[in-house]
Amino acid sequence: MNALRKYLNRIKPNFEPGGKYHAFQSVFDGFETFLFTPTTTSTSGVNIHDSLDSKRVMIIVVLALIPCLLFGMYNAGYQHWLAIGATQFPFWELLAYGFLALLPRLIVSYVVGLGIEFMVAQWRKEEIQEGFLVSGILIPLICPIDIPLWMLAVATAISVVFVKEVFGGTGYNIFNVALVTRAILFFGYPSKMSGDSAFVPTEPICGLGEGTLVDGFSGATPLGQVATHVGETLTITNVAGNPVSLWDMFVGFIPGCVGETSTLCILIGAFILLATGIASWRIMLSVFVGGFIMASIAHACATPAYPVSMLSPLEQLCLGGFAFAAVYMATDPVTASRTNPGKYIYGFLIGVIAILIRTYNNGYPEGAMLAVLLMNSFAPLIDYTVVQNNIRRRLRRLNAKAE
Repeated sequence: MNALRKYLNRIKPNFEPGGKYHAFQSVFDGFETFLFTPTTTSTSGVNIHDSLDSKRVMIIVVLALIPCLLFGMYNAGYQHWLAIGATQFPFWELLAYGFLALLPRLIVSYVVGLGIEFMVAQWRKEEIQEGFLVSGILIPLICPIDIPLWMLAVATAISVVFVKEVFGGTGYNIFNVALVTRAILFFGYPSKMSGDSAFVPTEPICGLGEGTLVDGFSGATPLGQVATHVGETLTITNVAGNPVSLWDMFVGFIPGCVGETSTLCILIGAFILLATGIASWRIMLSVFVGGFIMASIAHACATPAYPVSMLSPLEQLCLGGFAFAAVYMATDPVTASRTNPGKYIYGFLIGVIAILIRTYNNGYPEGAMLAVLLMNSFAPLIDYTVVQNNIRRRLRRLNAKAE
């Protein structure tokens, strides 16, 4: 690392004003501050700086996503092996297959998103923002494994430009960039975001996964299966037609978006975020509480007309993107409520609305995305209400003392 530090110090003058490559100062600064903690100091006033800057925060979030990423790759291979009727599941081959399926989507997400951020930073003559370090990995994790690359590129570009950069960059966006990318894909290309084959890769990759799809193949997600059988009692099955247990749902051996299937891996990521103090436990807890209460009410009033209501509360929490949204999306510090009472309200409403949408809208059996985006828009109002209520309470206390 010392050798790298010396090398960067030697070439740094070339990127400073007057240097040969001064036009790329923002690019150099972005790489330098990514590799090393900045050594700059304040020139005036009293300032206390934490060594854990925003880049390090983003890196910790990325590390917390690694369990979901690795399991998602393995599960992509596992679902494909089921789809071709395999009876043996070699671990490394399944993992390699999932890696090769996911890698192009990770590359497209980062190249498009970071490319736009680099260009905007150069144009504005500002430092490169680091927020897309997390968004770049979130986007492929919340999309189906077979989403076409050009669609992913278009949706990512639109989201970064119109949800983030137009508002001023990292820290100024009012909506979660990754979720807006998914929303663009869902409403712009619905056939590629749902259906039987969107969540299970069906083609061999680099010679891995050769085989013919089994008769009656269906890669529909559990929520998708339930929502399309209005008025029927349905047993949720996997790609091979075998019943899916609550344990399978919790571990994640089910079709779904890459990073959203394993509640176990999501909880491991939640532990990392909470142990490092990165995410708010108030938001996380209140999302699960709100979801559990709403799911319990729906289950108590279950009717075949709304088949999702017949799922147990624990099944509701383990299926779809609910747990992933609670841990990684709702806790986004930029778009979430910032007052402590507001965090409870914000998270609770996300949980309630997510279950409400997926249960009573058979045409859209996944409500977590819309719930988080809706509450993103209400987060400032929630905080404003909490602050104003505190002001009124203190004024009453002050007036009471004066009397």
